[in-house]
Amino acid sequence: MHDTVIRGGTIVDGSGQPGYTGDVALEGGRIVEVGGKAGPARREIDANGLLVTPGWVDAHTHYDGQATWDSELAPSSWHGVTTVLFGNCGVGFAPVRHRDHESLIGLMEAVEEIPGIALAEGLKWNWETFPQYLDALDQMPRAIDVAAQIPHHPLRVYVMGERAINREKATGDDIAAMRDAVRAGLEAGAFGFTTSRTNSHKTPTGDMVPGRYSEVEELLGIGSAFKGLGYGAFGVNSDFDIETEELGWMTSFGQQTGRPVWFLLTDRPTDGERWKRLMAGVHEARRQGAMVTAQIAGRPVGVMLGIDTALNPFSIRPSYQALLKLPMAERMQRLQDPAFRAQVLSERPAPELVNRLSQFRQHIVTRWDRMFPMGDPPNYEPAESDSIGAMARREGRSPDEVAYDYLAAAADQFLFFPIVGYNEDNLDVIHTMLRDDATILGLSDGGAHCSSIVDASVPSWMLIHWGRDRSRGAKLPLELLVKRQTSETASFFGFHDRGLLRPGMKADVNVLDFEGLRLHVPEVRYDLPMGGRRLVQRVDGYHHTFVSGVETFAGGVHTGATPGKLVRAGAGDRA
Repeated sequence: MHDTVIRGGTIVDGSGQPGYTGDVALEGGRIVEVGGKAGPARREIDANGLLVTPGWVDAHTHYDGQATWDSELAPSSWHGVTTVLFGNCGVGFAPVRHRDHESLIGLMEAVEEIPGIALAEGLKWNWETFPQYLDALDQMPRAIDVAAQIPHHPLRVYVMGERAINREKATGDDIAAMRDAVRAGLEAGAFGFTTSRTNSHKTPTGDMVPGRYSEVEELLGIGSAFKGLGYGAFGVNSDFDIETEELGWMTSFGQQTGRPVWFLLTDRPTDGERWKRLMAGVHEARRQGAMVTAQIAGRPVGVMLGIDTALNPFSIRPSYQALLKLPMAERMQRLQDPAFRAQVLSERPAPELVNRLSQFRQHIVTRWDRMFPMGDPPNYEPAESDSIGAMARREGRSPDEVAYDYLAAAADQFLFFPIVGYNEDNLDVIHTMLRDDATILGLSDGGAHCSSIVDASVPSWMLIHWGRDRSRGAKLPLELLVKRQTSETASFFGFHDRGLLRPGMKADVNVLDFEGLRLHVPEVRYDLPMGGRRLVQRVDGYHHTFVSGVETFAGGVHTGATPGKLVRAGAGDRA
């Protein structure tokens, strides 16, 4: 007798093939039957009219700290994600010496906007080396499976100390020590190594992160740790200062090691042709035998501007600043007072407040033509005519009046500011990228950018928008959308036992109502350690989520079950 049989659902199995009707039987943590009529079970679930898919594998999260204290890992786990991979963008918490605890917290807060007070309270630091960090993760039961990559910046500081921060070139001995540490981490179960070569990642003091100016010799030297292993991927976040040189060393890495190398790719408003050039480079690298791949976002990466978020178009006005220490109910009451409204709107941005923000953030809080009311349900592909600037022109009012009245109407109102992925005022470029088999899906950033971005909901949004609701362009086949966030990510990173509904595969399964999927408006919570702030986003439509055959979520609510484990790459990659 089976443990569980999911009967009569539409099975979209992760292979990219169209869905079909049948049963899925689970037993002993594995899938034992798919399709047809399964035998009896201790528990049977009627999935008539519902989709049955593999659990989502999210390859780009930042739960490096949160995974050491939080067993649920929301909001990712709310959205059918059953495996998360962190250690992205070159930041993390291992390896580490005791003296560097605070600096790594500061770096993570500066780069990924995770509250330092939460990290300082939550992290127990019961590790030094990366293998010890994996062992610490392995000790904790959890709702979903977790896996980790080795981040460059902690590694560089661990080996080089202050020289890593002072932009000094790594010596041959430094490179050898980093290579050996990466090899040890990979052999202990890390799924890869990541680095960041972008000016957008800075330390709390405004300096570049330790790995920003690492020379190619250092990167290829570290990369030699992958030789002969047969698993692991090398991840890069790069500005591509000289595109041909960056693609060149990535190609060399792939040729020398036989391992995949991936980089983050978005279409940027400053250069609309850049993504095409880089994708051409990816295809050329593949023709030369290197598995170079672009990791892309499934929707625009954008900032939420609200009354209780990190950024707000009125935060550079003195009267509004005075509100920030008030409780939310009192703050909203003041905002809705006509006299206070008139006072705020009469003020100009104060130079001392403007100068607190980076140029990039100044741009975000002043570009009315790029701010869009989020709406309910949330709209991530607004038309140009939906912007605050366009609304103001139609209504014969100033943009700040329109924005103020929208935000002051309710505490859960947000303006959406797309940063990348929205070059042509639509998502056609992302559509093209999603159809390119030299890309992988990622960039959800689950656990990061806690006060400004909440893209952990992307796995659900992929089905809602691209598969069902898109009205401003072509949709995408449901079977492709499922494949992109199950078997493709699983296979690329080496999770060989999941991502497909096949007999013998791990029983990570979603049962969901495709027509009933609905994203909620994001909400602000203060539920991280020490009351740290974060944005979360709920979804309706997930009836059941199973991890290793155990139901972890029912109707979107955690059952309390914790079958999730640390997944180790290589010989131990089956959780």
